[in-house]
Amino acid sequence: MKRLLPLVLCCYAFPMFAQQPKHYAPPSPALSVAAKAYILIDFQSGQTLLGQNIHERIEPASLTKLMTAHVVFSAIKQKRITLTQTVPVSERAWRTQGSRMFIEPNRPVTVDELIRGMIIQSGNDACIALAEAIAGSEEVFAQMMNKEAKRMGMENTHFANSTGLPHPEHFTTVHDLALLAAAMIRDFPEYYPLYSLREYTYNKITQPNRNRLLWLDPNVDGLKSGHTQTAGYCLITSAKRNERRLISVVMGTASDNMRTMESQRLLNHGFQFYDTVRLYRKEQEVTTMQLWKGAQNTLRTGFSQDLYFSLPKGQSDKLKATMEYQRPLVAPVSAGQKVGTVKFSLDGEPMAEYPLVALETVGIANIFGRTWDSIQLLLN
Repeated sequence: MKRLLPLVLCCYAFPMFAQQPKHYAPPSPALSVAAKAYILIDFQSGQTLLGQNIHERIEPASLTKLMTAHVVFSAIKQKRITLTQTVPVSERAWRTQGSRMFIEPNRPVTVDELIRGMIIQSGNDACIALAEAIAGSEEVFAQMMNKEAKRMGMENTHFANSTGLPHPEHFTTVHDLALLAAAMIRDFPEYYPLYSLREYTYNKITQPNRNRLLWLDPNVDGLKSGHTQTAGYCLITSAKRNERRLISVVMGTASDNMRTMESQRLLNHGFQFYDTVRLYRKEQEVTTMQLWKGAQNTLRTGFSQDLYFSLPKGQSDKLKATMEYQRPLVAPVSAGQKVGTVKFSLDGEPMAEYPLVALETVGIANIFGRTWDSIQLLLN
């Protein structure tokens, strides 16, 4: 669904800032979730629909392996490793604790097999073997994970290993995990279908995917389960119905059954009580602004991305937009340059802020045009 909003124009002088949209949670119907922390986000809008303790430090357990996979997929994309490449199995990888895919030191194993063992079987041994193949050691690989986490904006996350085994310096938040899950879906669509596979066989041992929603809900196509005694039962889930995709993160539940049920309730709640609408297309003209000292007198402006909003059903008519822009706007201006801010509110409450950017490059006028505009600006 696409809906265009009229803009209320306001003239302000303000400093330029980074082009990162600010999101605010929309009002939501009440829902009680039996988990230490949880969050539900809309993939397209990036907005948080529901949440509790979303910035509280938690232990990620095997949900860590989403970042391990992201770094591995990046290495493949950069041609540092290949799917068919054979990886040696170290003593450390072979003897690691927790869930395993049962690789052996003297048995050849490929990167592709290790990836499937990591994602479907949650193999700690597969994670360490991949980490050592890419970075030489798991410790150096963890540094790569932290660098990637920082790039994604995971501000309250630190990784100490590739597996998710308990460590005092290994922590995250449900908010950060939702960012990571969205990045996995967005950055690697070619590998994301691996998260929907229900089982994998290696070394004549078949193990099921521990995300039970893959069997219970046909709309669910990922992502990852986790469990340790200290973290409890955890689950990151993504489901797509028609064109809408939601991502839920549930941490610290009491059982496998509880994490499954609570994740399903979150997803159902999001699909039932919220709509996601596209207000503007990427590079669609939103408004034309007056330009001074330029080769032309006006500048077409819009957004650098598709603009989606997630709203409680039946409340889209209450969404308002206000534009604030720098005055006077003087050439030269480059395409993509930020020239203003559009603030959205729902029933008077702030919802989000997006940078308004130039949709075209406009150079400076000749000497006569610049002189005339300078006089006009002085008179005004």
